[in-house]
Amino acid sequence: METKPLSLSKNDFQLLKDHLEKSNMSPYNKEKLAAELREASIFSEEELPDDVVCLKSHTRISNVKTGQEFTFTLVMPEEANIKVGKVSVFAPIGIALFGYRTGDRIQWEMPDGIQEFEILSVSRP
Repeated sequence: METKPLSLSKNDFQLLKDHLEKSNMSPYNKEKLAAELREASIFSEEELPDDVVCLKSHTRISNVKTGQEFTFTLVMPEEANIKVGKVSVFAPIGIALFGYRTGDRIQWEMPDGIQEFEILSVSRP
């Protein structure tokens, strides 16, 4: 599967870079994120395209294998509450989607193995 370069704001890039250095992600995910960060396109907050998954974005995705859809907003860990659709940016799905755009497909190692997701829509407040 071909991966597109991430599109990240300067702040989101730094957030992911810091997390990579101190996280306990699987070796697969650590290497994947490190490679994505090396190739990332960095934007100012104002220049970041509207359909990029970032902090506070409202995102709808589909599990490619099962067709199951999920809708949530990415937030900082202290705001996370899955019952109201707020997922931490440091949850596996949050890190996996960060910097990708509507229509992109991503593969990421989840607790139950490598999963593939398609980003159906992204909007920001």
